Amino acid sequence: MPLLLALASASTGRFVATGAILLGALALIVVGEGLARVRASDRYTRLHARRVVRYTTIVVAVFLVAIEWQVFAGHAVLLVGLLSAGLAFSLQELVGAMAGWFNIVLGRLYRVGDRVQLAGVHGDVIDVSLLRTKLMEIGTAGEPLAEGETAPNDIWVLGRQYTGRIIALSNKTTFTEAVFNYSGVFDFIWEELRIGIPYDADWRQAESILLDEARNASAGEGAQAAMAEMTRRYPVPAGEVEPQVYVTMTDNWVQLAARFVIPVRSSRTVKSELARRILTRFEQAGIPVASTTSDITLHPGQDWPAPRR
Repeated sequence: MPLLLALASASTGRFVATGAILLGALALIVVGEGLARVRASDRYTRLHARRVVRYTTIVVAVFLVAIEWQVFAGHAVLLVGLLSAGLAFSLQELVGAMAGWFNIVLGRLYRVGDRVQLAGVHGDVIDVSLLRTKLMEIGTAGEPLAEGETAPNDIWVLGRQYTGRIIALSNKTTFTEAVFNYSGVFDFIWEELRIGIPYDADWRQAESILLDEARNASAGEGAQAAMAEMTRRYPVPAGEVEPQVYVTMTDNWVQLAARFVIPVRSSRTVKSELARRILTRFEQAGIPVASTTSDITLHPGQDWPAPRR
């Protein structure tokens, strides 16, 4: 009889403690959500704050109730092992992201303001936190898309201009993906403008016009200083930054390729202005631009063979 009374008394105490825990959890949820409604600046922050308060309180309450009812009694070692395995599995991305942050900072991979390509995404770095890197996305360089063709990675803007999207990437990707930094040390980029000239046109004059305009567009002096800084920091040979025009013979035309250096963030604007000036000077010089077209000449009065049947 005394044993039954003791068990009943213990059970009653546990029920009372459980009720107190649940009432306390309910009160914390009500108070926490009320503070979230008052302190939050917008409805999205309010929503997330309320969910954090609710889920955290419920998890803690369930854990306290389990302790009160001695659910884990005699299984402490097993419980610790399961918790350790679960935490190791669930936190591997978190630990990898934090290690990636140290890789970014200590390895000087990039910093806020650099233009990079990370995990296939091009953009300007606008924030580097402990877990994530945020990029202001830019379009990729390339030729205009054909009708019905889609750009890679769902990019609809070409010419390295902003798309308007902000992309957050885990810092862990710096270990698993190649990191391209367009402006870390050398804040310039080599560009090429290719134009085809018919074989019967004056390609030498076209080459002279192209080289002259490439020199006007080139940022040679700034690139020389940046190249000197790069060779001072890294044991690499100095690259050629003076504008050049390369001539190639193809089956259809003489291809002229102007290679020049410009600031990394002005690529599309510079190439557009350069193309306008070159086309104007070609027009004034009477130099046509070749294209993949076919000329068909019909001679009136000529007898054509009868079609075969």
